[in-house]
Amino acid sequence: MKILGGILAGGRARRMEGIDKPFAELGGRPLIAHVIDRIAAQTDGVIVNANGAPERFDRFGLDVVADGISGFRGPLAGIHALMQAARAKGASHVLVVPADTPFLPRDLLARLLAVTPDETVVRIACSNGRQHPVVALWPVTLAQHLGDYLAATTDLSMAAYLRQIRIAEADFADPGATDPFFNINEPADLVRASRLIGSSGGASR
Repeated sequence: MKILGGILAGGRARRMEGIDKPFAELGGRPLIAHVIDRIAAQTDGVIVNANGAPERFDRFGLDVVADGISGFRGPLAGIHALMQAARAKGASHVLVVPADTPFLPRDLLARLLAVTPDETVVRIACSNGRQHPVVALWPVTLAQHLGDYLAATTDLSMAAYLRQIRIAEADFADPGATDPFFNINEPADLVRASRLIGSSGGASR
């Protein structure tokens, strides 16, 4: 298996008061830098899905791919773009994560792989009784199926698409710890993440 990391950075960030969320400062670094650090060591390379000016990511030296489906179609369109880009690079799978999750497990990929030997299913992370479909290992062979689905549907929810395919869930529950999939949706979340970094000695640990 060749597995690339794929970062979803194409959201609209409506609750971030005009901040370009991937570049919101956390612990003195852009939020997306923490995510890159978390998954780069686990994968065979990292690509970013983002719409708008791709040059704003130049400092990270990563390939940036925009949604290939017209109109804002949400995270499914970003996942489709990442699968296509990963397939073009010869990858069998893409480990998809959002750009706003700075505390991702350093064994995320290993634990997703361990949940099933079936390489054709989508392996999805779960924690505290909640599914996180934007944190998942996707086989790139689903790119055509997902593209066809997006072209034909008006229901863009992740849940609706997951009902069309086979999935396996990996449980990351740890009641005594910070949820590893805590994400930054609004400025208050950024404040909380900063406090968590301060108490743990840094998000990159």
